[in-house]
Amino acid sequence: MLKKFLAGVVILFAIYFLISVPSVQKKFLYPFPYRSNVEFYSSKWHVDKFLTIAVMKVESNFQESANSQSGAVGLMQLMPETAAWIAYQLGEQPEEISHDIKNLREPETNIRYGTWYLAELEDEFNGNDVLALAAYNAGRGNVREWMEKNHWNENFSDVDKIPYAETRDYVKRVLHCREKYSKLYGSQNFISIPLALHELRFARLKNLSL
Repeated sequence: MLKKFLAGVVILFAIYFLISVPSVQKKFLYPFPYRSNVEFYSSKWHVDKFLTIAVMKVESNFQESANSQSGAVGLMQLMPETAAWIAYQLGEQPEEISHDIKNLREPETNIRYGTWYLAELEDEFNGNDVLALAAYNAGRGNVREWMEKNHWNENFSDVDKIPYAETRDYVKRVLHCREKYSKLYGSQNFISIPLALHELRFARLKNLSL
């Protein structure tokens, strides 16, 4: 009995040390699929690529065919109506919008729209990751309501005060994954954008809401 117990302990320690190896973590726990698209659009829209890939992992675990009960689809779990709004903001023509919405599960389209939306939320909440992620999950209207009701400002950081349990868990998971991706794939690659540039890029969107 003791031998079986010790053997079990040895196996557990072996597994623990094995999954602590960066190369193993990259392959099995924190892979970086669609990397070229993620890096291209994260750079284009000026958002941290590690935040983008963390959102994608938590939203769909990299399943292109992922669907939510609410109707969100694809890698970054976008609602078709949200995607249509994003396409309109990007200046796409009606026929382009129609084509892209029909093909919203296509990785390049989903990542392009999702990354832009993440960047827009980051800008709306002045680079506050907690508020932006909460808005990505629960909707910007809910987050604005929470801010007003609870007197939060744009320095808010206490994730445990978010009223929705699902959103609290979501924000924590994304931030945890972002930290892991940063450590595994190079924290020196974080994108830092001056607030003034954010304000300039999205000034015309300040009063828009979904």
